[in-house]
Amino acid sequence: MNQRPLGQTGLNVSVLSFGASSLGGVFHAVDDAAGIRTVHTALDLGINFIDVSPYYGATRAESVLGRALRGVARDRYILATKVGQYGEGEFDFSAARIVRGLDESCGRLGVDYIDLLQCHDIEFADLDQIVNETLPALVRLREQGRIGHIGITGLPLKVFPAVINRTDPGVVETILSFCRYALNDQALTEVLPLCQQRGIGVINASPTGMGLLTARGVPSWHPAPPAIVEGCRRAVEFCTAQGVDIVKLAVQFCVAHPGIATTLVGTANPDNIRQNVAWAEEAPDFELIGRVLALLKPIHNHNYTRGLPENRDPLVA
Repeated sequence: MNQRPLGQTGLNVSVLSFGASSLGGVFHAVDDAAGIRTVHTALDLGINFIDVSPYYGATRAESVLGRALRGVARDRYILATKVGQYGEGEFDFSAARIVRGLDESCGRLGVDYIDLLQCHDIEFADLDQIVNETLPALVRLREQGRIGHIGITGLPLKVFPAVINRTDPGVVETILSFCRYALNDQALTEVLPLCQQRGIGVINASPTGMGLLTARGVPSWHPAPPAIVEGCRRAVEFCTAQGVDIVKLAVQFCVAHPGIATTLVGTANPDNIRQNVAWAEEAPDFELIGRVLALLKPIHNHNYTRGLPENRDPLVA
């Protein structure tokens, strides 16, 4: 699989990567054995970047991933996990909890080193604490050799420049954004110039918008308003009528952007990951993608937001 540099980290990551939230049963019930086979299939097909969090499935995703990685050579994968979010509504970005969280994650994952440790969903945090306490704690862990690199994640795009512009170059090395670069929403491109200027690697997650652009549709907890759900449903129906799975177009659209190092896809089904890899390596039908983009134009960049009031993006609807 093609690889791209992850900013200035020195890491080269596969353009399609594995989002292990699926192993925690975040979207639907999953079988652990099938999830483990999916991880092995992803690695065998050239995916080398895996992202997880203790929050996914209340630590289940990390535990299952740890079982999957048992016996796998450490140089076969680049492992990212997160700190700061540990349960529904449970956030703790203090320095002490960051260190303890790293210890706990390493234990579940069966490793003693994390390639990329990320502050998870910083829109729920006091950004003063992220800048003045959390990130300095991560820098110390990096200096101690316990982690390789530091990142931040979130849904609202405004949190990224709000933190990056208050830190020295090289502190924040990656961002992980989800649902903001997809067929229906490309607002993430507004942040790319800053990331390029600072040498920050960009990780894109949820090319289907957490289920918006799928035949199955969104889970009950999805935050999208009805207008976005309906607009995406029409695009799904159009693709079905064309005999094309919209997920294929969604994956191809995302991996085609040269400014995005990698796009995370989540599944606990080996056949699904095989299909996703095949789509990522296939030449896109940009004419058909253009027709889908035109169909989605009425809801282009319409969004949903969350987090502390001061961290939320302005709503576009």
